[in-house]
Amino acid sequence: MKKSILHLIGILIFISCTQTPKMTYPETKKTDTVDVYFGAEVPDPYRWLEDDNSEETKEWVKAQNDVTFKYLQKIPFRDKIKSRLETLWNYPRMSSLTKRGKYYIYSKNDGLQNQSVVYYTENPDKEGKVLLDPNTLSEDGTVALSGASLSKDSRYLAYSIARGGSDWNEIYVLNVETGKTMKDHIEWVKFSGISWYNDGFFYCRLPEPKEGDALKGESKNSMVYYHKVGTAASEDILIHKDDLHPDWLFNAEVTDDKQWLLLSITESTTGNALYAIPMEDVFKPTKSILKLIDNFSKDYLYITSIDGKLIIHTNNNAPKYKVVSIDPKNPSSSNWIDFIEEKESVLEGLSFVGQKFFLSYLKDARSLIEIYSKEGVYEKELGLPFIGSVSGFGGEKNDEITFYTLTSFVSPGTVYKYNIKEGISEIFYKPEIDFDTENYEVKQEFYPSKDGTEIPMFIVHKKGLDLNGKNPTLLYGYGGFNISLTPTFSVTRLIWLENNGVFAMANLRGGGEYGEEWHEAGTKLNKQNVFDDFISAGEYLIEKKYTSSDFLTIMGGSNGGLLVGAVANQRPDLFKVALPAVGVMDMLRYHKFTIGRFWAADYGTSEDSKEMFEYLYGYSPLHTIKTNTEYPAILVTTADHDDRVVPAHSFKYISTLQEKYQGNNPVLIRIDVKAGHGAGKSTSKVIDEYADVWGFAFYNMGIEPK
Repeated sequence: MKKSILHLIGILIFISCTQTPKMTYPETKKTDTVDVYFGAEVPDPYRWLEDDNSEETKEWVKAQNDVTFKYLQKIPFRDKIKSRLETLWNYPRMSSLTKRGKYYIYSKNDGLQNQSVVYYTENPDKEGKVLLDPNTLSEDGTVALSGASLSKDSRYLAYSIARGGSDWNEIYVLNVETGKTMKDHIEWVKFSGISWYNDGFFYCRLPEPKEGDALKGESKNSMVYYHKVGTAASEDILIHKDDLHPDWLFNAEVTDDKQWLLLSITESTTGNALYAIPMEDVFKPTKSILKLIDNFSKDYLYITSIDGKLIIHTNNNAPKYKVVSIDPKNPSSSNWIDFIEEKESVLEGLSFVGQKFFLSYLKDARSLIEIYSKEGVYEKELGLPFIGSVSGFGGEKNDEITFYTLTSFVSPGTVYKYNIKEGISEIFYKPEIDFDTENYEVKQEFYPSKDGTEIPMFIVHKKGLDLNGKNPTLLYGYGGFNISLTPTFSVTRLIWLENNGVFAMANLRGGGEYGEEWHEAGTKLNKQNVFDDFISAGEYLIEKKYTSSDFLTIMGGSNGGLLVGAVANQRPDLFKVALPAVGVMDMLRYHKFTIGRFWAADYGTSEDSKEMFEYLYGYSPLHTIKTNTEYPAILVTTADHDDRVVPAHSFKYISTLQEKYQGNNPVLIRIDVKAGHGAGKSTSKVIDEYADVWGFAFYNMGIEPK
């Protein structure tokens, strides 16, 4: 009896703690800035927050973080969540192995290392040696490896790093034999590969930005360079630029047969042109440039060269993608040959290893692997032991083995070794984690959206979970840029599952799960379909008693942050907590920063037409915040070094929300430092962030996690 009374008192104290009075937020200055779009005046009173270098903005960031972290630190179980995350995260894991020259390359993390370490070995069955440890590049783990390429003779590793989460990269060269980094140092690289040729490599860089513009200025005037190992960047040879098209971004790649330098050219997130320069012309002042594809209407990805032909992955006349063979000496599209034809499932990607093609298809957002001969003839399907996502199949043309990784929502990545000649897979490395994966189930259900379209959704929870409408549920979505959400493992989500929670991931229109038509159904003037799909997902979860509005949290990042912001404005009654991360919140000005203009293929811009302006204005999270409306508890997350979606989006959004919302639910912003859009974030920073985010969500649902 005494124990029951004490337990009841504890519950009452916890409930009273969650019923917080109205928050007091920092006072944010307003200005009289107004823009005019097709005769319509649109105030932008927080425009000054776009200047990330101003002392005013820095003081505002400090003031907002002070309020937010004081709130988060008072959550009684925040530290308990962090401790559990550290325990869950502390397990050894490794990537697939990829053959390059005489070495197999892979990365491995012992558990709580901030950055995974790169290893190399000549024999994959023997433990490798450390090739590069990014943890030695900074004291706090905020320098991340963003790319690496081993030279064909295995003598050098060219690698790129990103500092503080920025998209800006620096390239260095490591001598594999000595393990020493050389004097080579290249700056102002962005969205570039590293392609070796002879004793150097091709890469792309941008002009050095003006002072103060590095994290917000538009990224323009891409240039292709060649760097010779052992020389200064100032001596690099300019291979190609196009002053008439400053918006174009280049990526350079040498074909496997060393006959061509291919230039992939983009001006948006959809479609690319493809040029080819004969290698004998590459270093000449005057080059013959062959325009294989001279428009941006479709996607073309080079895979390999066979008998002088380029094998290309494309959605040209194939919305679910196919593989074509192009003769660069006779490149007219009328001469293209369908090497592997389009199928019902989406061809997500392929590789050529050991004289075989490994094709990765998406069937209802789940991986399906098929193997084809060198001639493009189907041989067999590679059986997978469970529903999940597959990556890997790296290596070279004459390798006898290759490696791939299979993962699911409740299974961390297991690495498989595949004997190409014998056609046999075996487990190479299976991680062990402090989580009972056998106690959980993964389902895929289909639900109708507002217009009747059937939308797939993965649902994960404990076996035998009571569907009583009271389960804390995390609904996640993205819906954009032809990006597919597939079953992947995330340590952070395990906290939900362990607490009788439900994780749901909806495959919204705008993504790539069913090809280009599915993607286009969620773009530009069809963007509302994405929001309707997400809202309908929440309604379905409530209807089927997985949860209720009192226990439903929504989350998304980047374009998914836009999604969360938009639906929280459209249906604030449906959700208890909203977690928009690094979101695109100002749909009228997004294209004016860094690479924002590239997103116009999906969004359109406020300058395109009166119709497009009105459509964007009608759902832009910043511009559709209402007064006299009860909003869910909202925690916005962003970072000071995010130069993909600049933090001004989140700054202006939260300022407007704090100004207009008069209710008691907290509407806060958590601004990380020395961090960016998300890629390469250190383990310690991720754990800190999710301890705060999950603590906020559970606290505002009135649930104390076990």
